[in-house]
Amino acid sequence: MYREAQHYLQKWKACDNRKPLVIRGARQVGKTWLMKWFGQSAYENYAYVNFDGNDRMAHLFSGDLDVKRIIAGLAIETGVTIEPGKTLLIFDELQEVPRALTSLKYFCENAPEYHVMAAGSLLGVALHAGTSFPVGKVAFLDMYPMSFLEFLEAVGENGLAELCTQRNWDLIAPFRGKYEEILKQYYFVGGMPEAVSTFHERRDYIATREIQTRILASLEQDFSKHAPNAIVPRIRMLWNSIPSQLSKEKRKFIYGLVRKGARAREYEMAMSWLIDCGLIHKVTRITRPGMPLRAYEDLKSFKLFALDVGLLAAMTSLDARTLLSGNDVFTEFKGSLTEQYVLQQLKSTCQMPVHYWSHDKGMAEIDFVIQYASMIIPIEVKAQTNLQAKSLKSYRSRYSPPLAIRTSLAGYHVNEGLADIPLYALYQLDETIDEIMG
Repeated sequence: MYREAQHYLQKWKACDNRKPLVIRGARQVGKTWLMKWFGQSAYENYAYVNFDGNDRMAHLFSGDLDVKRIIAGLAIETGVTIEPGKTLLIFDELQEVPRALTSLKYFCENAPEYHVMAAGSLLGVALHAGTSFPVGKVAFLDMYPMSFLEFLEAVGENGLAELCTQRNWDLIAPFRGKYEEILKQYYFVGGMPEAVSTFHERRDYIATREIQTRILASLEQDFSKHAPNAIVPRIRMLWNSIPSQLSKEKRKFIYGLVRKGARAREYEMAMSWLIDCGLIHKVTRITRPGMPLRAYEDLKSFKLFALDVGLLAAMTSLDARTLLSGNDVFTEFKGSLTEQYVLQQLKSTCQMPVHYWSHDKGMAEIDFVIQYASMIIPIEVKAQTNLQAKSLKSYRSRYSPPLAIRTSLAGYHVNEGLADIPLYALYQLDETIDEIMG
């Protein structure tokens, strides 16, 4: 299975001033697979330690954090001879043993010759709980569900994937129908690796949905297992409200859809917990496109998106027959699924902060606004080929951005600062922007 993060890991290993690497991401997005794959393919061996429920390792790290003593203990635990530069040390579910997280500082300062990689699906929660973190002593990699390009590779469409990476628009155009067909599949399957693998092997939508349902159940089990008991019911209610929040014509988050009469202060902790776990994305409104965007945030107005478009489809019980019957999926679910998809591509391939803009009087709204280099770029999302975009026209007239992007099922076209980019070709949007702007 191809993951774009593989290239980053190669650069990390080759770096002269390499620091321990912490991979952040929600449960089941492929962090463990990636670390083991890299240990197997780039090193003579790897020593894998899972800290979840591991009392021996909790005891090992409870003493002093002398690296030599820790290495000796890890060698006994894993049965692997740990050699600098030849063995990859892998710490999994790192948040379960906070002292192991602290030890990364000493690996960085006192033993940089050891290659250490760590991950944890609840690291964000652990840090907010007051865990001591080795600030400045680690590198980070954020990992998300598989992007559409990674999905193309996973289902054997390597040629189509290569056209996207090359941005060969003349060759992409004849295969538009094929891209649209696979995009529909991606809307249903999403990017959770187990769901993608099952779909590729069996081409069975029912079996894929069963995997998604099981993933959703395991995520909800985490609520009870790891979250404070007092906020678990609110976490569940907020999580289960995501589909109804996104199904509205205007997708601004409304607390009343979580529970009648609900107030913001009642759900702040629940929302923070879901964000820290990587299960939801919060996209905040900006009042105007000024630099930097965060200075113009309206913190009271925001949208919440799910972790993955396939999981969102499962939460809404999107039926496979609906998906396969022509363009129904793009009509019935065009708003929620398409915006979810676009946000997911922006997060997974560009990892840039994302906001949205709306007029103070609600007369216009831009789906997403990104800050790239010295530019602030509006992105209008269209589920089909209808390119009427009154809000984008209003925004451009008001603020005169150097570039505006409209993404839909229409072909690639650039004219007078407006770029039409197909939904299926959003891979590495930053590089596409560089090409457009010269």
